[in-house]
Amino acid sequence: MTEVFVEGFGVSVGKKSERLVVKRRGEVIFERPFFDVERVIVSTEGATISAAAIHECSRQGVPLEFLSYSGAPYASVISPNLGGTVKTRRAQLLAYEDARGVELGKSFATGKLRNAANNLKYFAKYRKAKDRRVYDYLYRRIDRIEDLVRQVNAIEGRCADEVRGTLLNAEGRGAALYWEGVARVAPGFAGREGRGAKDLVNSLLNYGYGILYHRVLSAVTRAGLDPFAGYVHTDRPGKPSLVLDLIEEFRQPVVDRAVFGMLGTGFKVGMDGEKLDEPTRKLVAGKVRERLATRVKHRGKRHALENVIHVQARSVASFVRDGVLYKPFVGSW
Repeated sequence: MTEVFVEGFGVSVGKKSERLVVKRRGEVIFERPFFDVERVIVSTEGATISAAAIHECSRQGVPLEFLSYSGAPYASVISPNLGGTVKTRRAQLLAYEDARGVELGKSFATGKLRNAANNLKYFAKYRKAKDRRVYDYLYRRIDRIEDLVRQVNAIEGRCADEVRGTLLNAEGRGAALYWEGVARVAPGFAGREGRGAKDLVNSLLNYGYGILYHRVLSAVTRAGLDPFAGYVHTDRPGKPSLVLDLIEEFRQPVVDRAVFGMLGTGFKVGMDGEKLDEPTRKLVAGKVRERLATRVKHRGKRHALENVIHVQARSVASFVRDGVLYKPFVGSW
């Protein structure tokens, strides 16, 4: 199936018979049957979308996803029928008040920490022979992150509220160690900055995370879960806490590997003022999509990383609803 990426000014998205049609200034630049479209990503404020196209996307289960120029997700249009599993949502909300919420919170945290450690191991393995000082620097941080994993595994509590602060503290300490390691091996990267970043590397990361966010949101919704009812990230109106919980398992193996791999192989990237220029946005989107299509081993089988996101979302649903053990996804190195 095809992912449609809408970029640039003067673009229109419409429906012609049973086909999705994208035009630029009246000229057709893309046309595909709706049944062969996986999703539509709009990363421009200069596009129009017809009501007929929105209706058909909803009917066919094709999500429409909207990103700002910086990669921040600001809207998603999906069919209301995709997440209509009442039993799962009731169980999800009740799990917040008992030990299930504790176990899920711990799993999300350990998944994030273990993937951070494994990404540093990936960066380190090519430096063991040629730059031992950098290798040792990275492994000192890896050891401390793995110690945080052991601390998280030992946390006990009766409900998510009792352990949330401890989990967030461990995640924050692990993130600081991880980005220290990344800064040592990534030229031009001084440290992590989230929304509002104006430097190239953080802008690339933020844009990639925006693409990943929509994948996780889609997976959570299709699994019948409420994206706003999480266990580690705090509840706040308009904040999709469960999406932010689950995305932590995938930031490093999907986006960080794609972005730093791209930078390490000399691809030309650039800024247009304080945002990524259009060719760079297209490039990073393509590299993240390539990474999502990479097949990895998970639970004894090989899956595309994008499918693993759906497997994990369904596993959250199975855990809260039926008690089936949840295990975080941990990428290889």
